[in-house]
Amino acid sequence: MFTAWPKEIPRRGVLVNSLDEQTPFKGFMTRGETVLLQRSNPDTLGARFLIIPFAEIAIVKFIDPLTEATFHKAGFVGEFAP
Repeated sequence: MFTAWPKEIPRRGVLVNSLDEQTPFKGFMTRGETVLLQRSNPDTLGARFLIIPFAEIAIVKFIDPLTEATFHKAGFVGEFAP
C-alpha cells in the first residue's frame, strides 16, 4: 500500500503495528522493505519519525472520508453497503 499510495488518498492515517501500538502519521517515505513515518505529534520521548518494516504493519487506518471509487482506483474490488 505505501509503495503505490493512490493520489486520491491523503498521505495520513493511523498505523497499527504487530504489537498493537497505534501511530498517527501525517506523511511517509519508503525504502526497500521499510516505511519512514512522519508522526502527527511527537511521542512521549519527543520522537517525530518512526521507521518500521512492512512485515510489522498489522493495520492502516484512514482518517479522511473516502469514497468507494477511491478504493476502486487503489485496486480494491466490490461495493460498500448502502
